[in-house]
Amino acid sequence: MSTDSRIQTREHVAKAVVRNPKPVQASSGESWNYSHLEVPAYLMCPPFSFDTGQPNNIWMMDIPEQGRGVERNKAFRQFQALYQFLSSRAFVQLLPVPRDCGLQDLVFTANIGLILEHLPARDTVVISNYKSEPRIGETEVGVKFFQSMGYKTIVPTTKFEGEAELKHLHDNVYVGGYGLRSDRETYAQLEEQFDMKVIKVREHDPYLYHLDCTVFPLTDEKTIVCTEMFDRKEISEIERHTEVIDITRQEALPGLCNSVRLGNIILNGSNIHELERGSDAYKLELQKTRKLEDVATENGFEVALFNLSEYQKSGAALSCMVMHLNRASYKHRLL
Repeated sequence: MSTDSRIQTREHVAKAVVRNPKPVQASSGESWNYSHLEVPAYLMCPPFSFDTGQPNNIWMMDIPEQGRGVERNKAFRQFQALYQFLSSRAFVQLLPVPRDCGLQDLVFTANIGLILEHLPARDTVVISNYKSEPRIGETEVGVKFFQSMGYKTIVPTTKFEGEAELKHLHDNVYVGGYGLRSDRETYAQLEEQFDMKVIKVREHDPYLYHLDCTVFPLTDEKTIVCTEMFDRKEISEIERHTEVIDITRQEALPGLCNSVRLGNIILNGSNIHELERGSDAYKLELQKTRKLEDVATENGFEVALFNLSEYQKSGAALSCMVMHLNRASYKHRLL
């Protein structure tokens, strides 16, 4: 694919962008969007442009090039299984894939932005300003899509990689990861502009390079955290706002925190049936799954596992493929 056919947005992300298009109007005349639905709503993207040609994280670099090729039909089957499960219980909007866009990671919608859930109107999306070179063109796709849906969009002047880096706990309190893909300054900008509190935590492990690898809000009161990845001061600040369920790095590496909550179900990726029984990878996956099932049982949840082995070739996990359009699942207490 020629360079000219790729979406280029270098100039676009060089400055903050706040646009206020005419909102979609409900029959009552009030502004309406997907985030106002009373059922869980998510954004996914079919893997038409999915590719692994440009390694942009350490997981991809650890895989020999000949073993990183995507089995396209298998990737579509795996995507369809996750999409069908979600869409049978929730509203799932699909992000259109621009023709010949060359955006290999567009399928990972959790990185494209974040709905600011604490704002009463729930009409503002912070669109990502990517550090990862192959993903820069996704910013323009995100801005155009969300504007067409009636949302206001803002692109920070500093680096930010979406919902995967900024987790909503409750009310106006969030946890934001910085240091590898996102900048600490981004969260200061958002706090000032949108009356929100961001607990800022530094990321330093290249294998856990987004916050969704180490932090998973389970309920409004409880959050799964890989505490050994952060310093004591950062953990103490998190504990002021939520009960922490601790997991180890060994449990985080296979993607325990890379989960999505759907009502009383925790969705997580697992390719354990493709792994050699007794291998180190098998043991890690088994340890992660057992820990997740223990946490789920103790808190009134069920676990649903999906084989996403083709997407693991991109160093990605289930949470990467799902962006929340609302947090309706978190409004219901289970215990």
